[in-house]
Amino acid sequence: MNIIHVMNENTTPRLLTSAVSRSASVMPVVVVTGARQTGKSTLVRSLLPNTPLYLTLDDLEIREQATRRPRDLLARAPRMVLDEVQRVPELLLAVKAAVDRERIPGQFILTGSANLLLMSKVSESLAGRAVYLSLWPLVRGEVLNQQDAGRWPGLFSYSVDAWPEMIAAGGRGPADWRDLARTGGYPVPALRLASEADRAIWFDGYVRSYLERDLQDLSAVESLIEFRRLMTAVCHRIGQVANQTEIGRDLQLPQPTVRRWLNLLEASYQLIRLPAYAVNRTKRLIKSPKLYWSDAGLALHLARGTEPSGAHLETLVLMDLVAWRDALVSHRPNLHYWRTNDGAEVDFVIEQGQELVGIEVKATTRPTNDDARHLFTFRDEYGPAVRGCLLLHDGDRVEWLGERVLAAPWWSVM
Repeated sequence: MNIIHVMNENTTPRLLTSAVSRSASVMPVVVVTGARQTGKSTLVRSLLPNTPLYLTLDDLEIREQATRRPRDLLARAPRMVLDEVQRVPELLLAVKAAVDRERIPGQFILTGSANLLLMSKVSESLAGRAVYLSLWPLVRGEVLNQQDAGRWPGLFSYSVDAWPEMIAAGGRGPADWRDLARTGGYPVPALRLASEADRAIWFDGYVRSYLERDLQDLSAVESLIEFRRLMTAVCHRIGQVANQTEIGRDLQLPQPTVRRWLNLLEASYQLIRLPAYAVNRTKRLIKSPKLYWSDAGLALHLARGTEPSGAHLETLVLMDLVAWRDALVSHRPNLHYWRTNDGAEVDFVIEQGQELVGIEVKATTRPTNDDARHLFTFRDEYGPAVRGCLLLHDGDRVEWLGERVLAAPWWSVM
């Protein structure tokens, strides 16, 4: 389905399309949230061309009516899209009441630039009435106009012995991950802006808008300058275990302030906390989450980086996994990382039911068994529960490195 219109009139399908359509056919409320400029409004308006009314709470008059006379606002039409609903979180109480009076599938489509489930201002629950979906920046398949999740589903639907053939049959072809990291996944810089200078202008405007506008919907921040310094510090630490005390010491900020601001970044879809896989067999495990930025291009800009690092390749892989997971209506896998106190670490662990798949990411063109040593440790630690392990690299060969441990180019899977 055509979703995002770009300057050359081409269109980009989104992985979340089917999930939104399916959910709206069953539930009275569908909530689509994600960072601003990811394409939420375009997505829902394109999916629902016959929806009689579209209202955005960015409009001052609409926002005032939502605040003072919410029931009158919702009575305008039997079905409607309410955009940027986080601006008036009290409106959810009126939505709940309207749904309870008459439950109609797809009655309300709500979008927002903040995770309503993490907002302290949201006290009203839509449990049993709403499906919550997240739209992330574009991943590689979407940029290439391919509405599929790459080869991730095949890691569980194919036998491990068939992984090489499955991966070879579905690859999208070689690419330079550094270019993908520089452009990021926001539709405008990813699809419309060809030069680094133009993207820098866009990213600057995005950060300013986020600090001065979106952030204020979530919480009052005493110093936007210090908050931006925190954003920069996080972008220098992507892929690292969260250490709030260390961040506070480096920035001379109280630890409670660091914790609160990290929560704001997470609620506004900038920060991703990747939880640790904490099932302990025989080893002591690190249990703190790792920190990632949801868009590699914006992370590079905030860190004033000129050359992407292996952490940015990890970010691209993680966001591909997250977009695949969140596009599923049911039976979503859990995503983790795994790290022991003695230094063994696996970048990503996919948990699907009782099965595990370990993923290690290396920005090398010639992977070796030494690059996969922690995958071997993980495989041996959890035994038959590990379906298989994958080492993603920057080369062009698909080859077995050991029993149930396969090396493959990153671009052949994403």
